[in-house]
Amino acid sequence: MRATGIVRRIDELGRVVIPKEIRKTMRIREGDPLEIFTEKDGEVIFKKYSPVGEIGGIATDCAESLHKAADVSVIVCDRDTVVASSGVPKREYNDRPITAQLEKLCESRSAYTHGGEKLYPVDGCSRYVSCAAPIVCDGDVIGVVASLSDNDGKTAPDDVRLINTAANFIASQIS
Repeated sequence: MRATGIVRRIDELGRVVIPKEIRKTMRIREGDPLEIFTEKDGEVIFKKYSPVGEIGGIATDCAESLHKAADVSVIVCDRDTVVASSGVPKREYNDRPITAQLEKLCESRSAYTHGGEKLYPVDGCSRYVSCAAPIVCDGDVIGVVASLSDNDGKTAPDDVRLINTAANFIASQIS
């Protein structure tokens, strides 16, 4: 564990403020769930909680099924990182932070189909998002399912339906 040199007091309601610099660095937004751990020596550890990450096995199975069924490259992301992928080199995508573009797509709460400027899911990758659907659970966007392409072909309507179905399926596994 790394010391930050920042000290905060707990207020009368038991709250503590996480400094803006740390929230920005750790990509913690207002409303994000945090998991709390305690150690015997008195440490209290806050960790970002990812509902999509909690069902990583299901996300991986879903991505692999889509890849086999539709022969498309697929990634499943929470709001910060790629949780699962299929049809792409896993070391290039899995556990990598998503781009600000993909993060904005999550926040928009709407499905996406490529139609102009290329939206890249992670920095330094050659594939761009062909179509994507947000994973919405209990009214909150908790991630995104996306198909990836490395050519400028059109996105098949069936691919869009499959990606939307996958996002809905993953959301149903969480609620």
